[in-house]
Amino acid sequence: MQKNLVIVESPAKAKTIEGYLGKDFIVKSSFGHVRDLPSKDISIDIENDFKPKYVVPKDKKKLVDELRKIADKAETIWLATDEDREGEAISWHLMEALELSEDKVKRIVFHEITKTAILKAIETPRKVDINLVNAQQARRVLDRLVGYEMSPILWRKVKPSLSAGRVQSVAVRIIAEREQEIRSFTPKASFRVIGYFVNNEGKKIKAELDRKFDKWELADELLKKTVDSKFDVSSVESKPAKKSPVAPFTTSTLQQEASRKLGYSVAQTMTLAQKLYESGKITYMRTDSVNLSDLAMNEAENVITKSYGAEYAKRRKYTTKSKGAQEAHEAIRPVDLSEKDVNIDDGRTARLYDLIWKRTIASQMADAQLERTTLKISGNNIERVFVAKGEVIKFDGFLHVYLEGKDDAEEENEGRLPDLKVGDAMNADEINAIERFSHHPPRYTEASLVKKMEELGIGRPSTYAPTISTIQKRGYIEKKSTEGRKQKYRFGSMKDHSTSWIDKEENTGAEKNKLFPTDIGVVVNDFLVEHFKRILDYNFTADVEKQFDEIAEGEKVWFKMLNEFYKPFHADVENTMENSEKATGQRNLGIDPKTQKPILARIGRYGPMIQIGESTDEEKPKFASLREGQTIQDITLEEAIKLFDLPRVLGTFEDKDVIAAIGRFGPYVKVKSTFVSIKKDSELTPEEITLEQAMELYRNKLEEDKKKLISEFEEDATLKVLNGRYGPFIKFGKKNIRIPKGQEAEKLTYEDCVKIIKAAPEPKRKKK
Repeated sequence: MQKNLVIVESPAKAKTIEGYLGKDFIVKSSFGHVRDLPSKDISIDIENDFKPKYVVPKDKKKLVDELRKIADKAETIWLATDEDREGEAISWHLMEALELSEDKVKRIVFHEITKTAILKAIETPRKVDINLVNAQQARRVLDRLVGYEMSPILWRKVKPSLSAGRVQSVAVRIIAEREQEIRSFTPKASFRVIGYFVNNEGKKIKAELDRKFDKWELADELLKKTVDSKFDVSSVESKPAKKSPVAPFTTSTLQQEASRKLGYSVAQTMTLAQKLYESGKITYMRTDSVNLSDLAMNEAENVITKSYGAEYAKRRKYTTKSKGAQEAHEAIRPVDLSEKDVNIDDGRTARLYDLIWKRTIASQMADAQLERTTLKISGNNIERVFVAKGEVIKFDGFLHVYLEGKDDAEEENEGRLPDLKVGDAMNADEINAIERFSHHPPRYTEASLVKKMEELGIGRPSTYAPTISTIQKRGYIEKKSTEGRKQKYRFGSMKDHSTSWIDKEENTGAEKNKLFPTDIGVVVNDFLVEHFKRILDYNFTADVEKQFDEIAEGEKVWFKMLNEFYKPFHADVENTMENSEKATGQRNLGIDPKTQKPILARIGRYGPMIQIGESTDEEKPKFASLREGQTIQDITLEEAIKLFDLPRVLGTFEDKDVIAAIGRFGPYVKVKSTFVSIKKDSELTPEEITLEQAMELYRNKLEEDKKKLISEFEEDATLKVLNGRYGPFIKFGKKNIRIPKGQEAEKLTYEDCVKIIKAAPEPKRKKK
């Protein structure tokens, strides 16, 4: 048995490290945490300094036993988990679960998985840092307290199966409040005036009036003045300018830029970055530091000088603004900057590496040198001036490699302006006045939500991705794209010495992969903000993160911090459970014309719904589920009434009603016991489909089913051999059974099928 046992979190990391160490080392993976709080109860001894009751999960017991056997025989156990608080806690849990004595254990950390870094770490081991462990314990325990005490309130006051979380609920609040801003936003119209001018030599220029008009009359008056106006260049001003590169990537900026430039989700970015880190290609991917080591800066300088020339290199030292930036020592960068591309089969991972390489290299490059020109054109009877702006790159510097993306579209760059002088006469080829409308604040993307959380001090690099994934899984937030809407606007033009106005139409407001709060998310957020102001307060949440940092530095005792938090929190919990009303987000939409009863939109036991009548009425209320894309926040009375049009009886077939309705899998018609889907591309809807159209769908379905049928048997009508999308199979009642290889489906007898069914394994139960 080897003298040295090295334990890391992941098998990929273990495989990479094993290649760097000699035959005296064996490297094993813990597959993440080996102990945690059990899911069944709160498992925290509140009266005894919030002592957690950790257990080894069932699926980890075999692994822990194996690691313990190897550790017992090894002379030294090297705990090489990640260098952040989570990694430190995993090392501590390994010591506890494997019952390791301190004299046998050495803790090593490294920021990159290279032979040099690993061997250096082996030469400079330390003890497990209990302060870092306690900071992670404080977070875990505090989040367990919040979840276990707040969630039952939501079950009783809103809807069963809901849950609350300290950081997650605040993230939902950010999105819900932005949605409220959008709903209360009133667009304002203004007129933007753009002129297209030509000088006597045919040089063209596009310029915009230096004022927008908020009234049509003013825009019209301006256009009329331009009819007989004479224009010339009144000012030309050129100034040197420069652009500087941005800092290397932190976790948050990597997530934002991968979203903008590659379209990756926050979780996807972290998965791919983890893959790059574990294969030794980049430094540790959970960091809020922008610092680069001297070695990395020297390497960058050499690469830039060799690839682009010495004039492109400029050594830069970046400093981290975040006060709590203690998670790691360096920004995210390639381990070997001379390696421009990585030899990885997965194109998505390679593209992420390319982004990291370019950002790191650009951060050590010279400024881009520009010349910015502002040119003004005046009319002899117009008070305002038309302005054109141009930009010329004199030296591209870091732009040769990389330019940071933007969340929102910016004004187009005009590029170089024609060479014009003051006094040059300009002819107005065309001048347009275009009605524009102000836009509501943009909805968040996953990446811009991370940016906002970072600005507010909510969460840390390791928590952004899981927080955003959690609020989507819980159904509080959904990521979706919208097609926008048709918007009419007025377009005025001065051409050939006359003016005219016409109405035009454009599509506006389209959004891609934006975060929307669901009905449940809005109701839960409103309830929590009302009853747990302190927990949902942005400053409070940020302050808790600072206190975790203080614990990590050894400046604060973790269980004392929890005690300060828990007493007022628990009082809020008890008060809310006893004294708060049930929250349904109810909206009264109006009166049903048929029954003269109120129509309500609200959250019910199974989610958002429409209700006709009160629950206190003698006659039971009628209920209808909302359609896809509808919400209780904005559904209209007319839309709600239509929900009760279904199911529709279209007529009869063989003495059975033919029904059109919408089910959990979409719109359908039911003929006898056969359900036939109404496909989206068919242009048929359950509200308008006729009996004849429904019967045609039914007959087509029977024809398709005949083609699928290979065999059926007199002995049992519920047993059939069918053709499926993945090949032939046996259908027995509700069970679908594969046909073993080597057996021809067409030749199977009834007895053959019975044998296959009996030999088939029981289907695995799906995990919740």
